[in-house]
Amino acid sequence: MQSLEMLANNLANVETGGYKADREQFSLYIAPDSATDPSTGDSLVLPLIERHWTDSSQGILRDTANPLDLAIDGAGLFAIQTPQGIRYTRNGNFRLNSKGLLAATDGNAVLARNGSPIQLRPELPVEVDGDGSVQQGGETVAQIELIQFEAGALEKQGSNYFNPVSQAQPKVAAGKIAQGKVEQSNVGAAESSVRLVAIMRQFEMLQKAMNIGNELNRKAIEEVARVAA
Repeated sequence: MQSLEMLANNLANVETGGYKADREQFSLYIAPDSATDPSTGDSLVLPLIERHWTDSSQGILRDTANPLDLAIDGAGLFAIQTPQGIRYTRNGNFRLNSKGLLAATDGNAVLARNGSPIQLRPELPVEVDGDGSVQQGGETVAQIELIQFEAGALEKQGSNYFNPVSQAQPKVAAGKIAQGKVEQSNVGAAESSVRLVAIMRQFEMLQKAMNIGNELNRKAIEEVARVAA
């Protein structure tokens, strides 16, 4: 069920810009009263999903011809000011909000390197260099901040955001910004679909095994009742 939910969520975000797929890490669980294999003497074990981890590999950069769409080529995350604090994302599908600020799709402002929102003039074209410099009318108005963290220092939140765990220290990322592009999700749709079918089949087999066990128990109870009578 855990694998099924995880794969279903991945497939639901195939078209979400900058989405990073979830994976599972398995370990083996041994019950205290588990039986042993009579032929080998080994304890019987069951697979257990110990934790989920995020696949941070880069997705394909897709051309959009929208000057406010920005993709990160290499390491890095955009810093976004949300009501809950600064959050981070790879989704560079940006727009101007009602205040004229460069913002994510939910209206939260993208932050510049100095930690302030990026104010733009809607009547002027926008140019963004690889280093994040934002230019309008021949002048640099801001520099977009690209941040990265150590592996395992981020946890997923809603709206395609990452939240740093406590004590996580950000540092400047070495990635480059590509204007007019959006990073696609790194979910392999074909692979995930195949795994989803395999898990569904395994689920059906386990369900049939449980039904057979219940039927055997029912017959055993009926036989005992018949002998006792």
